[in-house]
Amino acid sequence: MANGSRQAAWEFFGAELRRRRENAALTQSELGTLVFVSGGYIGQFEQAIRKPQLDVAQRLDTVLQTDGFFERLWKKLIKDQRYTEYFAHAAELERLATEICEYAPAVVPGLLQTREYAQAVFWASNPFANEEHIEELVKGRTDRARLLKDATRPVYWAVLHETVLRIPVGGPAVMAHQLDHIAALTQEHKALLQVLPFAAGAHPEMGKMMWLMEFEDAPPTVYTEAVRSGNLVDEPLVVKRVRASYDHIRAAALSPEASLALIESVAEDYRRCASTT
Repeated sequence: MANGSRQAAWEFFGAELRRRRENAALTQSELGTLVFVSGGYIGQFEQAIRKPQLDVAQRLDTVLQTDGFFERLWKKLIKDQRYTEYFAHAAELERLATEICEYAPAVVPGLLQTREYAQAVFWASNPFANEEHIEELVKGRTDRARLLKDATRPVYWAVLHETVLRIPVGGPAVMAHQLDHIAALTQEHKALLQVLPFAAGAHPEMGKMMWLMEFEDAPPTVYTEAVRSGNLVDEPLVVKRVRASYDHIRAAALSPEASLALIESVAEDYRRCASTT
């Protein structure tokens, strides 16, 4: 679904939500209480600023007695088919974030991936897929990556475990290009990168990716992933704990300058390896 039609569907969802809420004689705050979100969130849904998650759409149907209308609309019109269902909402919020902080334990974050790296990742995850499907996934990933090149891009800070640099995804040439790309983004001040070295040893949330997003007019949100599932949380206590873990990881990581030097050194190692094969 193109961006324009997706936005139109989103606006239709919001208009219908407002109409049915008013028909039920409920304020935004009252409806928010009934579906376990804030009244401000209801207002953002109605204005097409944010997209509700599927479980919220289902609760709206229950409270407003709409016989599954919002769930069907969510599934048919709003869900972005380029992304897995559990990630689609996070991808939408990413575009609204003013700051994104990410920790990557094993894979280069999507916003930093080159086309070739993303292609290798998707083929590894979908070995029996056809090329058309892989191309659709890669396009979704590269479209996301443009966020860091926008004039209104968010502040982006990522900590990569050294494992990310050492796993030869796609082979030496692909990795050399990928690490050169990361280095260029840092040198152009479009991203702030740190590397958590093997020597740091044990650290908070070992092996778990974490992704924190800040917004201008909404509470901060945490996104984490497990096997074929994602978890998007804005509960203040959970966000506070994840933020503390992330701060500990940043403190244990190399400085941005030392991190850049390591990234460039590993890229050069891959380049030499590629030239001898």
